[in-house]
Amino acid sequence: MSKKKVLITGGAGFLGSHLCDRFIKEGYHVVAMDNLLTGDIGNIAHLMGNKDFEFQHHDVSKYVHVSGDLKYILHFASPASPIDYLKMPIQTMKVGSLGTLNCLGLAKEKGARMLIASTSEVYGDPLVHPQNEEYWGNVNPVGPRGVYDEAKRFQEALTMAYHTFHGLETRIVRIFNTFGPRMRLDDGRVLPAFISQALRGENLTAFGDGSQTRSFTYVDDLVEGIFRLLNSEYAQPVNIGNPEEITINEFGEEIIRLTGSKSKIIYKDLPKDDPKQRKPDITLAKKVLDWEPKFTRAQGLEPTLEYFQKKVLG
Repeated sequence: MSKKKVLITGGAGFLGSHLCDRFIKEGYHVVAMDNLLTGDIGNIAHLMGNKDFEFQHHDVSKYVHVSGDLKYILHFASPASPIDYLKMPIQTMKVGSLGTLNCLGLAKEKGARMLIASTSEVYGDPLVHPQNEEYWGNVNPVGPRGVYDEAKRFQEALTMAYHTFHGLETRIVRIFNTFGPRMRLDDGRVLPAFISQALRGENLTAFGDGSQTRSFTYVDDLVEGIFRLLNSEYAQPVNIGNPEEITINEFGEEIIRLTGSKSKIIYKDLPKDDPKQRKPDITLAKKVLDWEPKFTRAQGLEPTLEYFQKKVLG
């Protein structure tokens, strides 16, 4: 087989499916693995006839096997939104621990380079703003969000242990809020929630007083950052995100304007341990990867809104 092979776990998910597209475009043979717990086969349906693409319906928390040579493993399998990991806390912990262990074992066996999808949630509800990679975080390990935050923190520690003890080539990306086509309508995150509510003419549900901030990265920018990190020689964690910060209230008003909706913003209690601020410091990504986001939020919202209009309105 002449083409280099890459395994993408969580390959039918929002981010995983976009990574599948990128690696096919770059000339790789892609193996997408997903148990479809939160992934959607529709996200990769367009790749099913491609001779350089194969799909394995499988849970990486049990074991992982891929035949033949393997160049890269990208471990993106995990519930990633609060509504999912609060509903599936054990599976979330298992895929971050056992799933990561299985993937690292496969990488060691194949001599493959492995990149893990970590998250800005490792910083918890941050006491440092913006968040840089030197910040160790403010996480409640026994709170409701701890199952996700600590799974990712453990995942980073385990990956670094394989790197230092076994000499395995590993990369760690800390992903900040990302959006784009193929997000699930019901995944509980603010962007799909606001857009789908506005399109249906419903009021937008904000939590707390709406003053908390988020920084939204368009998916194509994220994929580019991940691709550069994978091909770099940098083994420590790297933030990939858009440092343009916006309050939830401002974002809600932006979505109402974009959709032409008559919706209003209504408020509910802020969930426990919900981060009040989220903004990446991307100094390291600029220096090490020569990366920074190219898409403005407005540019990214255009194709995203078009995708949601088809999903919500048909």
